[in-house]
Amino acid sequence: MSQLVLSVPNISCGRCVAAIREEVGLVAGVHTITVDLATRTVRVDGDADRAAVVAAIGEAGHQVA
Repeated sequence: MSQLVLSVPNISCGRCVAAIREEVGLVAGVHTITVDLATRTVRVDGDADRAAVVAAIGEAGHQVA
């Protein structure tokens, strides 16, 4: 199992967090998702493809820095 930590600087509210969790949760290989509003980071544990996670964050309306 691996871990991705991605910076998502435009996370600003609980709705952003929920949207990211929902979209990233659909990616194959994701085991856990932690979205930290204070540090504006998304941590994904599992065997998910980085590009797929970044695309899912994009589907939630956010950009990975």
